[in-house]
Amino acid sequence: MSKTKIECDLMPSIGEIRRAREIGKRGHGYTKYVWHACEDCGKQRWVAWVKQEPRKRLCPSCCHRVERSVRWAGGIRHNSQGYRSVCLHPRDFFYPMADHANYVLEHRLVMAKHIGRCLHSWETVHHKNHDRRDNRIENLVLETTNGHMQLTILERRLTKLRQENRRLKEELRQCRGRASSGVTQP
Repeated sequence: MSKTKIECDLMPSIGEIRRAREIGKRGHGYTKYVWHACEDCGKQRWVAWVKQEPRKRLCPSCCHRVERSVRWAGGIRHNSQGYRSVCLHPRDFFYPMADHANYVLEHRLVMAKHIGRCLHSWETVHHKNHDRRDNRIENLVLETTNGHMQLTILERRLTKLRQENRRLKEELRQCRGRASSGVTQP
């Protein structure tokens, strides 16, 4: 069974070359186009034929992917609070945790992989040593948001008490030093 003229016009074959006016393209009617498949995703479309090859080997969506950007840093970025984020592919199991730009905070991803499920929005991952770059599982604790807030408040209080304790010890040491040397304080 052979293809009819209409079927041939509807679906060109890969590598087929036609003039612009034959395929309904604007501009110069003598410009040639080739039916080409994107080298990344395989999407077929008409591409300008320049110097015996397609002008663009990738379709627009593949060409503009973040990975091809000159600013691409391997899918890792740092935010203003000092946390590291990792880019996830939409087919990744943990993709539901990602933000609108496909990034997820690395410490949340590490914890999610450790427990084998996506984290809920009310779950917070706490850094034990307060170093936001240290995302080892030994340094991370999974908390509820409320529990994390209580823990943070207690840790800040403890830090203030330790500082006060150091200051008082230093003051006491200085007072004992003056008392042993016989100097009285006015």
